[in-house]
Amino acid sequence: MDSVEDKIVLITGASSGIGAACAKLFAQGKAKLILNARREETLKKLAAELEEDYGTQCYLLPFDVRDRATIERTMTSLPPAWSNIDILINNAGLSRGLDPLQDGKIQDWEEMIDTNIKGLLYMTRYITPGMVERGKGHVINIGSIAGHETYPKGNVYCATKAAVRAISEGLKKDLLGTPVRVSCIDPGLVETEFSLVRFRGEAEKAAKTYQGLTPLTPEDIADVIYFCATRPPHVNISEMLVIPTDQSGATMVHRRNE
Repeated sequence: MDSVEDKIVLITGASSGIGAACAKLFAQGKAKLILNARREETLKKLAAELEEDYGTQCYLLPFDVRDRATIERTMTSLPPAWSNIDILINNAGLSRGLDPLQDGKIQDWEEMIDTNIKGLLYMTRYITPGMVERGKGHVINIGSIAGHETYPKGNVYCATKAAVRAISEGLKKDLLGTPVRVSCIDPGLVETEFSLVRFRGEAEKAAKTYQGLTPLTPEDIADVIYFCATRPPHVNISEMLVIPTDQSGATMVHRRNE
């Protein structure tokens, strides 16, 4: 097992869900955390909790991963104590709407593409050169079962997660010959703010996504991410598809009491 103690771990989308669960687990492992999300106040609250509970050092990056200019400016001017990032967890992502392609909202498409694909690319592009130069590092991308199997009305979201899977595979090939590792973690149904975001705050509609089944929790996925990050340096977990026992495919879900 490879310890994460004193390693610098950057987590995007860290204010809630899988990102926040990762922050807590890596804090327990005594890592130093760079936390990114759009919601600065939520990040500050999380950082305060981690410092109080685990004595964790946190550096906050309150920006939207779609903003390339801010990413470039920020990532190229990190304080020396925070600039040598050991682990990048590209977790920021979202889905908007659930519409047939022919009725889809272009604004929704652009938000998903800009966040799920371009945001991940921007972060990876500005961080991996340092990993290669230092001869160590790990990029962990959060994909989805939707990247393996499309489903009705999931069109563009599924396409973005298929892209995450392809980018992860391509990055590992490009990094061959270096010690830098690449993992892609693809969850099935995880109960987070995901559906609430997809349905723009319609809580009742979002709740139906998980009705009658036992979904994964953010902590379940954080466990898997932590496992990948703590393998011996010669071990690269390239891809993991993680689904609830009540799920066997993107749309194949067993619901009880219906």
